[in-house]
Amino acid sequence: MGPPGVPGCRDGQAAEKPGGHAEGPTGRATGRVAGVSALTFLPAAENPHLLAAPVAAAIAALDPATAARIEVAAVDPALADTAAFCAAYGQSLDISANCLVVQGTRGGVTSTAACLALATTRLDVNGAVRRLLDARKATFAPMEDAVAQTGMEYGGITPLGIPSDWRLLLDARVAALPRAVIGAGIRGAKLFLPGEVLASLPGAEVIDDLAKPVA
Repeated sequence: MGPPGVPGCRDGQAAEKPGGHAEGPTGRATGRVAGVSALTFLPAAENPHLLAAPVAAAIAALDPATAARIEVAAVDPALADTAAFCAAYGQSLDISANCLVVQGTRGGVTSTAACLALATTRLDVNGAVRRLLDARKATFAPMEDAVAQTGMEYGGITPLGIPSDWRLLLDARVAALPRAVIGAGIRGAKLFLPGEVLASLPGAEVIDDLAKPVA
């Protein structure tokens, strides 16, 4: 989810084939669209085929009680962009979080952060993020760099499974959500989890006003 041309999770990613709308034994379904005709919520830890490999590994490394709070649902890859996904599956933009990769540079040294902000806000790249990275200049990471370093596909990058030397910055609005929607590292799925789980991820920093409301 992220603005067009920005390495993030708004666009979803990848190419898991969409499944039907029948519920699995541990799933629950809602909504109807072409391709994937319903969201069937499944335990993410038990369905690694719906996750990018680094995402699956990160979830497997969590405390089992925390991992159990993360669900995954297959989506139609053609409807993975935030606005299309929300409209098709009856989800709200208010719970959709974009994961954007920002690089800060100072004196030839580059630092990278995965930044999570609501789809209804705009990441404050040149203000809050630049200051947190102690950078002279902050820009969105090139697509090729973000994809190569995460092992996830463009548009599906998600905070679970990012490189260990990246910072993870969460806007406080995301951390406060009872239930958030983020990318799964592939275009064909989304993760659903409480904001407090995101805030508890290793190295996560919850920042007030990391993003600004879109007027």
